[in-house]
Amino acid sequence: MITVNPYIYFDGNCEEAFTFYESVFRKGISHISKYKDVPKSDRNIFQESDEKIMHVTLPLSKETMLNGSDNSLVYEQVAKHKTFTLIIHADSKEEVDRLFSELSQNGQTIVPVGLTFWGAYYGQCIDKFGISWKITLASEN
Repeated sequence: MITVNPYIYFDGNCEEAFTFYESVFRKGISHISKYKDVPKSDRNIFQESDEKIMHVTLPLSKETMLNGSDNSLVYEQVAKHKTFTLIIHADSKEEVDRLFSELSQNGQTIVPVGLTFWGAYYGQCIDKFGISWKITLASEN
């Protein structure tokens, strides 16, 4: 089985973002390391300051992990070419509503939550960190 686990780059606010995602998804971070944890002999390949996040993992389910890092160089490249949206398949309308409400707080609503012509309960937003999300509940047909 193939799994896809998103890796999100930030420009210095990765820890703040993942603290937010912990509360939204009601899951705990399983791993977090900072650049200060990198051995001095390997520091030449890591340019971020000591207190920034080198890697963080937030398990969302048995198969899905949300990962992130502070990396200013990569963040600039990704910001130029925003070509992705993360999609969450919820288990209920209530979960869609809650996730959408929390993720869109202080962000931007792109498509308000509602029933679509294709039969899904769906909404799309951009969170306060600039990450695009689609939250959906597939039709029962």
